[in-house]
Amino acid sequence: MKFTRLFQKLCVALFLFAALCSAGMAQKPGSTVPRQEKLLNGLRLLMWSEPTANKVSVRIRIHAGSAFDPQGKEGAMNMLAENLFPTQDVREFYRDDLGGSIDVVTTYDYIQINATASNDKLLTLLESLSTAVTNPTIDKESTAQIKTAELTKIAAVSKDPSYVADMAAASRLFGSFPYGRPRLGTVESVQKIDFADLIDLRQRFLTADNATVAISGNIDGNLAFRAARRYLGAWLKSDKRVPSTFRQPDDPKSGLPVFDSPVANSSEFRFAVRGVARGDKDYYAAAVLASILDRRFKQMEGGKSFVRHEANALPGLFLFGVPD
Repeated sequence: MKFTRLFQKLCVALFLFAALCSAGMAQKPGSTVPRQEKLLNGLRLLMWSEPTANKVSVRIRIHAGSAFDPQGKEGAMNMLAENLFPTQDVREFYRDDLGGSIDVVTTYDYIQINATASNDKLLTLLESLSTAVTNPTIDKESTAQIKTAELTKIAAVSKDPSYVADMAAASRLFGSFPYGRPRLGTVESVQKIDFADLIDLRQRFLTADNATVAISGNIDGNLAFRAARRYLGAWLKSDKRVPSTFRQPDDPKSGLPVFDSPVANSSEFRFAVRGVARGDKDYYAAAVLASILDRRFKQMEGGKSFVRHEANALPGLFLFGVPD
């Protein structure tokens, strides 16, 4: 049977996994220490001077991601992130006027804005970013447009057997724990989200004391600090604490679940086991282990199979995949 053959392939990879786990590996430490400051509103600021850089880079990380989606409204934090720079015209401003780029990344653990500009446009870059994070426009019209775009993305990925298999494995391993829920949400969950939900999430999480700003490039550190204070110093801090822990997931159910593939005559097999957190002392060892397993697994299966270690702020997972 097809599933029997796929399962046998995964057993070989799991044997390698167990053998290499027993060997142990060392972490690789170290990076340049940046200048660190903290504004009165609680905003953490990191600055690096890179004299040879031809662009200045500003990264703003909000320390809350899709793990904080309300139950039944998965995809809400992703929609909040998309609302920060909702139109193509806004994004083209960074390319055409500032000579750089803008990108927003949402994970289970954080929302991060990655922006670049010419070295002489640092002040303009910080001013534009401060407007986006301190006073984003959230209304019925913008929410409806973002919701339509997100539903289109979900419809597209739901037709990908690999995505469906990955989410099924995560859901089986973590259950209702945040890492077992889809980051983009589902059609049903996104349809329940309205602009009031996004406003509530903005007030709870999009705050100065829940963020870190990193500035790097050919910059004057004192000038960058004064500019950050000027443009981001008025960013409001939260008025209440956000829970930082979650109830641990229950043990996964036994048995082998089978789901219908969205593509005829296509199948995917997944095996997932708990991994380690990014802050764990074994994180780098786990990353190396996953890389070794992935290389060996691909050699055995002609390059189509994979092994991934998906680390999060809380324990992630090792995912073994075999397409057919």
